[in-house]
Amino acid sequence: MQPMFDERLWLEWLVKVRVIVLTFLLGIELAVSRFTSTPLAVRAFVTSMVLWYAIALFYVLLLSFWREYRAQSALQVLTDLLLATLLVQVSGGVDSSLNFLYPLIIIVACILLPKLWAYLSAALAFLLYGTIVELNYFGVLPSYGSGRLDWKALQAIVFINLFGYVTVAYLAARLVSKLRQTGVALEDTSGALEDLRALHENIIQSISGGIITTALDGHITLLNSAGERLLEQTEAELLGKPIGDLFLDPLPHVTMERAHGEVRYKTGQGFGKTFRVIVSSLSVPDRGLLGYVYSLDDLTVIRRLEREVRTQDRLAAVGRLAAAIAHEIRNPLTSIAGSVQMLEAISSLSQEQRALVEIVTRESERLNHIITDFLDYCRNRQYKFDRIDLVPLLEDTLTLLEHRLLAEERNIVIRRQFPPQTVWVFADGDKLKQVFWNFSENAVRAMANGGSLTISIEELGDEWQISFADTGPGMTAQQREKIFEPFQSEFEGGTGLGLAIVYQIVQAHGGKVWARSQPGQGTTFVLRLHQAGDADRALSSQSAVVSSASSASGRGAHA
Repeated sequence: MQPMFDERLWLEWLVKVRVIVLTFLLGIELAVSRFTSTPLAVRAFVTSMVLWYAIALFYVLLLSFWREYRAQSALQVLTDLLLATLLVQVSGGVDSSLNFLYPLIIIVACILLPKLWAYLSAALAFLLYGTIVELNYFGVLPSYGSGRLDWKALQAIVFINLFGYVTVAYLAARLVSKLRQTGVALEDTSGALEDLRALHENIIQSISGGIITTALDGHITLLNSAGERLLEQTEAELLGKPIGDLFLDPLPHVTMERAHGEVRYKTGQGFGKTFRVIVSSLSVPDRGLLGYVYSLDDLTVIRRLEREVRTQDRLAAVGRLAAAIAHEIRNPLTSIAGSVQMLEAISSLSQEQRALVEIVTRESERLNHIITDFLDYCRNRQYKFDRIDLVPLLEDTLTLLEHRLLAEERNIVIRRQFPPQTVWVFADGDKLKQVFWNFSENAVRAMANGGSLTISIEELGDEWQISFADTGPGMTAQQREKIFEPFQSEFEGGTGLGLAIVYQIVQAHGGKVWARSQPGQGTTFVLRLHQAGDADRALSSQSAVVSSASSASGRGAHA
């Protein structure tokens, strides 16, 4: 059976209690001897008490370096029995009032030592007490008592004490045994409770979905590990905060047992997420409703894919429409343009008529340019992939842009944030230049009154992230939603096909492209491309021709 108590702690307790008991005994006995006529060998009593104090101090020191606590317990019990016998002798023998010390020592033996020691200490107490009183009776030891009992009375006292010692030993042993059994049962129950608690905590922490619990007032009381990853915040940061303040949309309200809905969330880095939230009541039998449980599932990728599918459908429909009408329009447009040129050669045209002919010529050219963009958007592009460094491509594009801005006297500053190492990708350099130029052109148009354009490159795992951040007026959520669709240009004279073509090029490269923007906070176009790996280096010596039709399965835009 496991011990219910820590033996060292009980030995420390015994030393303290021993000192307290001795102090009270000393004070009481001295007071009684002073104010009554009871005979007491004061000098012998005080000497015995000092001896006991000294032994108690020795036990304190012994406890600090001797680790055999069971042996120390037996030694202290035996020493206490001997010293208690000494005090009984000097305080009157059979007339002594200190024989109550024996039952106390027997109880201590029951606590610190096995059950057998309870009866051994009781027997030893009987022998010591009986020996003292009988030696006093026969005059072998000096008696400090006030009178002399007859033999029968003496024997009665001795055997009454024997019965008392044995009774105390029996009752104390039974009580301590019950306490130890109860202690073991309590430890087992506590262990089972801890295991159950650990199991429940592990279950909650192992759930792949986010779990948040709140009190009735809506303040957060628990957040599991998955919830920390989804919200990108720790449990310590959110405990005690209102759950409603976390999300951009109102949470579903529990009308019956549970409710569900979708809410938007913005991370500390400014990225948006979409969560499906299921809220349930947290009830305990006999205690009623205690709070609410919110489970979170990340729908960000699913909603993004849905938007991509819708975008793909719209692009495909527009592409088919453009391919169908472009050729039908170009033929009569060519005839119109030729006829207008012949009319322009007529010398008899008035100034007003010549102005009208110029308008027709100019608009025909513009319409032809739009149709050319249509055809460029719809035709299957040919890509020549190779292992290239992005930094020189960006430098070429930005150098051209800077010369143009200087010639036009535009108050726009271009900032470069490129890594010191080379940025290798497996791509078509000319097509990527077209992507970079479209991003730069849109940024310049957005900053009509000047500003800054920051181009940065970051390494994210096995991808490169290229960002074009302007300080223009920004876009609304509706504009971001349709930014890569054709005919969505916000600029005067634009066809809205530039970013749609960018979208196709990025898809063909297996990359990702999206826009981050808020009204009044500028716009950032983000492009991610895979880094050139070992397999790409093996192909760097030869060119691969890939059509955009075969790359439709690439990853698309992020709204």
